[in-house]
Amino acid sequence: MADNPQKPAFDGDMAAYTALGGALYRASALTRGPWHPQQQHAGPPIALVSHALEAAVQAHGLHHLARLTANLLRPVPITDIEVRVQEDYVGRNAGHFSAVALADGKELIRATALFQREDEVGLPDGLPGHPLPLAPKQPDASPVQRFPFAHHEWGYPDLVETRTAQGRMFAGPSAVWFRMNHPLVMGHTPSAYQRVAVAADSGNGISAILDLSTHVFVNSDLTINLLRKPVGEWVCLDARTHLSSHGGGLAESALYDEQGLIGRATQSLFVRRR
Repeated sequence: MADNPQKPAFDGDMAAYTALGGALYRASALTRGPWHPQQQHAGPPIALVSHALEAAVQAHGLHHLARLTANLLRPVPITDIEVRVQEDYVGRNAGHFSAVALADGKELIRATALFQREDEVGLPDGLPGHPLPLAPKQPDASPVQRFPFAHHEWGYPDLVETRTAQGRMFAGPSAVWFRMNHPLVMGHTPSAYQRVAVAADSGNGISAILDLSTHVFVNSDLTINLLRKPVGEWVCLDARTHLSSHGGGLAESALYDEQGLIGRATQSLFVRRR
């Protein structure tokens, strides 16, 4: 990525986090979200939780992350983050794990994950809904569109490249491709699942139907369900927001890679007037 003269320079390579040893990671400015200059976008820390979970399950031969649910307990500050992982139950074909992300002794994210063993299964021809659908457009046919909250400080819009396959961000239903510009953890190539997690929490934003100047619509959780392992660097969210008149809502995203549908993500919304 070319240097932006309006932004402060970074020394050396850039990544969302640097491992400090053990379970501790230092967040960089690339994690900065739109709500507060000292708080992270939820996508990177959820992906960091996935990073820790994926490392913990390798010994069990469970390579497919079928579900990840993250409960967002507090805003995540741009500081050192500790991620603790616990093995809840491991069977022959599936394992259940949980994790917690903390800063200064306070719990920020509680997560649960389902990992599955992979095996080749021959599917008969002619199954309803198959072959799986494709995203509205491929990345090379989708114009670049930066997040509208991109500003003169490093942040999440610099961590990811975004291209709009359908609609327009923050203006109703839209489909947006995401590709990471920088590693999640310094010295590590992001896994397919971490790429999905970095993007999936943006469904509420890219499909916003309320004006940010008049309403708050914040998600307190994220659930990602994946039917197969994603392929390649690009992840597409085809997102919709649905609201009630009682202060609740739901953002849901169909998830794609360049080969087709990979799963879905949902976010429960808390909606209030400013």
